[in-house]
Amino acid sequence: MATFTQKMTLSYILLTYFLSADIGLFVHVASFGINYGQVANNLPPPEKVLELLGTLKITKTRIYDTNPDILKAFANSNVEIIVTIENQILNQLNDPQQALQWVNTNIKPYLPDTKITGIQVGNEVFTEIDTTLIQYLVPAVINIHNALVQLGLESNIHVSTPSSLEVLEESYPPSAGSFRSEISGIMYQFLEFLSKTKSPFWINAYPYFAYKNNPNQISLDYVLFNHNQGMIDPNTNLHYDNMLYAMVDAVTFAIGKLGFNGIEVRVSETGWPSKGDSDEIGASLENAEIYNKNLLRRQMKNEGTPLNPRMRLESYLFALFNENLKNGPTSERNYGLFEHDESMTYNVGLSSFAKSSNPSTSISLTSSATRTKAAQKEKQSMFYWMFVYLLISSLCAFL
Repeated sequence: MATFTQKMTLSYILLTYFLSADIGLFVHVASFGINYGQVANNLPPPEKVLELLGTLKITKTRIYDTNPDILKAFANSNVEIIVTIENQILNQLNDPQQALQWVNTNIKPYLPDTKITGIQVGNEVFTEIDTTLIQYLVPAVINIHNALVQLGLESNIHVSTPSSLEVLEESYPPSAGSFRSEISGIMYQFLEFLSKTKSPFWINAYPYFAYKNNPNQISLDYVLFNHNQGMIDPNTNLHYDNMLYAMVDAVTFAIGKLGFNGIEVRVSETGWPSKGDSDEIGASLENAEIYNKNLLRRQMKNEGTPLNPRMRLESYLFALFNENLKNGPTSERNYGLFEHDESMTYNVGLSSFAKSSNPSTSISLTSSATRTKAAQKEKQSMFYWMFVYLLISSLCAFL
């Protein structure tokens, strides 16, 4: 028979669990972030964006510059920010003094109040149309890192750059992953830096593009994370049930072939457009909803890829908002989970509090890591009455 102390201990544990029970639909996932693009003239101010992220319980975001309004607005919040150095100034950062000045101007004034955790030096430089940029990349990366060291800021801020999947010569099967020969020399130097500083290799990975370009050969279920037979890599016997994980592992294999192991591959961008032009096959509200919902389910499980199952895959969804000033096809302006007025483009179950512009698409995640509001209330009610019963029982036994 339980002693009074044991009963009270059990009661305390139950009460603690009850009081700490989450009441939202989205449980914080340490490996999940979202891209906050700003190529628009109708977005809410940064203060409102911070409130939105708080409602969604998202604590990681990435911006494409060092917008001082955002960095100031996010001060004293729990949101971690990765900032970006624009491609057009990379040549200036070949000079160590200019790199130091850049850090002094754009990073140091906001620390430690604003949680800047990463600096992306350029974006997709290895596959940029302006091929002259590539010669500036590694010197800029090194100089920015050295500037952080000089100022004593390097311990909490990693330096890297995001690449597109076009850096790969081969990507299928994943074990065949290899970098394009014409960039292998500079890629080796970059990987050497990442290995030395223990920084991640970031990729912008979009299964959508692979499907759009070859819909007759690629299974839609495979790219959307839906149930499918998947594929087995004949060289490793690893089974892949979705294309995103295959893309990540292809990059990991490519890194290994240049002699580097242990560099973590992270996804700086992935997403699916909710609208497209007539020739943009697969761009639809339904597919965008399915892809992002299924991605979030995987993130909530803190999954790794088949090659690295014990290392959770860190991913940043693209994007928070639809951006009305982006160039290119219709899809480019329609990757956002939210419209400019903060109404949902579609609901992947991030929160019951955000207002939905399309009630018919209101769905919640159903993995073990998430619960509907009704289930939350039922669970809390159950633990509340269990606590009351045990407390009364314990007091009666004591008396």
